Amino acid sequence: MSGVAIVGAAETDRIGSVPDRSALELAVEAGRRALADAGLGAAAIDGVAGASVPQQVAYALGIEPRWIDTTNVGGCSFLAHVRHAAAAIHAGYASTVLITHGESGRSRVGTPPRPPDPASLTGQFEAPYGARAPFTRFTLPALRYMKTYGLTGEHLAAVAVAQRRWAARNPRAMRREPLTVAGVLASPLVAYPFHRPECCLVTDGGGALVVSAAERAGDAARAVRVLGTGESLEAPLVAGMADFTSSAAARRAAADAFGEAGLTPADVDHVMCYDAFAHLPMVGLESMGFLEPGAAGGFYAGGCASPGGTLPVNTNGGGLSYTHTGMYGMFAIQEAVRQLRGEAAAQVPGVEVSTVLGFGGMFAAAAVLVLARWGERPSGSLDRATAARVP
Repeated sequence: MSGVAIVGAAETDRIGSVPDRSALELAVEAGRRALADAGLGAAAIDGVAGASVPQQVAYALGIEPRWIDTTNVGGCSFLAHVRHAAAAIHAGYASTVLITHGESGRSRVGTPPRPPDPASLTGQFEAPYGARAPFTRFTLPALRYMKTYGLTGEHLAAVAVAQRRWAARNPRAMRREPLTVAGVLASPLVAYPFHRPECCLVTDGGGALVVSAAERAGDAARAVRVLGTGESLEAPLVAGMADFTSSAAARRAAADAFGEAGLTPADVDHVMCYDAFAHLPMVGLESMGFLEPGAAGGFYAGGCASPGGTLPVNTNGGGLSYTHTGMYGMFAIQEAVRQLRGEAAAQVPGVEVSTVLGFGGMFAAAAVLVLARWGERPSGSLDRATAARVP
């Protein structure tokens, strides 16, 4: 996918609490801002994608697409959209694609309620037993991981602390106040083993991307190359996962993304890993091959993911401290783009390659992007051994 680039990226002006904007308005605003970031007008766009209302966004912006993608597999949908857009560009179905997201997760403006479907698999086999909200369904894999690898409450709390350290450097983050492991463990339990800081925020906001053939990139210095992509599905029920301690979907998606990029996790400088709950980055890093199974507890406790650590993870503060509208993947991509452009609030020096992992529908879906700073294609020469990341 080295001939495709993200040439525009922007979030809505406000994130967090935006009670005067509907989900559609947030998506349209993000789309306008991404177009401005790319230096393009609506006439340059011939493809649109989004997990909801892309038709309405296209109409509002005056776009007349010849390619559309309405894939919705939860929070990783936007990573899948980048993959699909890249494929469409290579096939000649589109030349420049606008991907948008807007969600009023907190204020619920323009967001109709979604009643549970009693005929669905979750409606039949999880909801009747009390597994309804995401935090009730994610407890099973988290507890199995803790039992299998001896992960402690302190280890789990260290994820929230690491991300708060990044958020403290980010003026747009919703939660920036200092956080300690002891503070996490003393906070209210939401559903064992998750304390409040180990659960994602509930916010409003939006973001958008412009994906184009590389030769069409306007300001090449700010374009971000799409080197590799992957997507996969696992069981729609958490109880149906092959292994509660890892994600088969993330493993398959990462294998495809790294294979396409011609790189390995050892070549990556920066990671954005979906973090609706604190154990997700642990499972994600291990499933993608950045860490050996069971190593994530020591990795986080040793400060390896924190500012100054060996592998910066979730540098905007993540869904735990930055923002989480309900479908977080768009914001993970945005931060990866900022890091590669050298424009992030908590900038990591020398980021050349970034990997983004998104989950959707609990662990039901996953998608991975391998992105690179514009310039020479990375050759895999970075000496960053995985073993060195674990204290």
